[in-house]
Amino acid sequence: MIRYALKCDRNHTFESWFQNAAAYDGLRAAGHVICPDCGSTKVEKSLMAPKVRPARTAATSPGSTAPDKPTPLAAPNSEIEAEIARLRAKIEAESEYVGGSFAREARAMHLGDAPERSIYGEAKLADARELLEDGVPVMPLPFTPTRKAN
Repeated sequence: MIRYALKCDRNHTFESWFQNAAAYDGLRAAGHVICPDCGSTKVEKSLMAPKVRPARTAATSPGSTAPDKPTPLAAPNSEIEAEIARLRAKIEAESEYVGGSFAREARAMHLGDAPERSIYGEAKLADARELLEDGVPVMPLPFTPTRKAN
């Protein structure tokens, strides 16, 4: 695995992991590397310093009393990421996940064929557009549902 620091054409910076350099190149060429802030597919690698472990010293040798705390990979890097994490937790706690049935469920609630409740899930772009054109109040979420995340 390789981690790249990335930057979009609107100067948003973010990081992402790839299987290897060829995987990054293939995903970028296919338009699958997307800025999480603005959705731009015009993304380039930016400069980043490699993360190198310092040599062991007496303080970091086995049996030392003050080991370094690792930073969790899922820790938010910015205030925006922290806000999105809070929004995700609230939605997942207070809404029902309906998966790929989102468009059907939302339409049924709008027509009165299903009980009103807070739902979230996935919908194809064409289905979401039809819902909006029919006056069904829907909106995209700024995160991938947990059930879809690796």
